[in-house]
Amino acid sequence: MSRYRAPDLLAVLRDFAARVAPYDPEPEAGAVGSLDVRFDGKTVTVPLTPYLAGAVAEALAGHRDRSDRGSCAGCGGRRLDENLHCPDCGRLHGVLGQVLAHQAERIRRAEREYETERGSGHTP
Repeated sequence: MSRYRAPDLLAVLRDFAARVAPYDPEPEAGAVGSLDVRFDGKTVTVPLTPYLAGAVAEALAGHRDRSDRGSCAGCGGRRLDENLHCPDCGRLHGVLGQVLAHQAERIRRAEREYETERGSGHTP
């Protein structure tokens, strides 16, 4: 069973159309289409004027999920957690991630230098 409870989508859609309607500059314009939504055994049909169609498109395009924390710079995954940790590749982002990446690079360079010196016969 999902922990997420779905809202009454039909009521939300009707409310959205009612909130947008007073701002339609051409309310007498005929419908250019309709939005039919079936949810929980019920159906609602909303006639779409050009203005309402634009408002629906803008609302959908502008939606950003609350869990969206961007893309992983390592693997491109889209599932960064609240600590900016990528569960797909393990990379840590944000300030702490930058500090850790910088420190890890310093250690890698020091190890390479050490191996180079060891290989050339120099003693540290």
